Amino acid sequence: MNATPNRRHALTLTAATAAVALAAIMFPASAEEKSLAIKGYDPVAYFTLGTPTKGSPEYAYDWDEHRYLFASAEHRDRFKADPVRYAPQFGNYCAMALAKGQIVVANPENWLISEGKLYVFGSPAPAGPVLFQKDLAGNVVKANQNRPILPKD
Repeated sequence: MNATPNRRHALTLTAATAAVALAAIMFPASAEEKSLAIKGYDPVAYFTLGTPTKGSPEYAYDWDEHRYLFASAEHRDRFKADPVRYAPQFGNYCAMALAKGQIVVANPENWLISEGKLYVFGSPAPAGPVLFQKDLAGNVVKANQNRPILPKD
């Protein structure tokens, strides 16, 4: 067996390298997959059904660096049309904790819609939603001021 590279081997190696590079551009690796928003709960369901509802991967939509799941195609389409309206105000994080300058991952079962906006919390009432509502305007301002401390999922 001849171990010395020849012109044919060099051309084959060059073509294979180019093909791999082209495939990487055309089909990005799964490292770019979006993180799951609000633990897979359907954000539109809070508004339409008035209850936390798990979404399905069948009705997924990627927005703002996250993958949102929905209970139906109708909910997904509503979200697509106006994601800012339906997305939780502080993403996957507890609104009350953020108002206090803390980072706590929210439990989507603890939630509040106020003034047409969805907020999720780490703790159930009275700690999360009830406490947040006691000074809604002030807590929203504080949470927004603390937004820069949130991780870049």
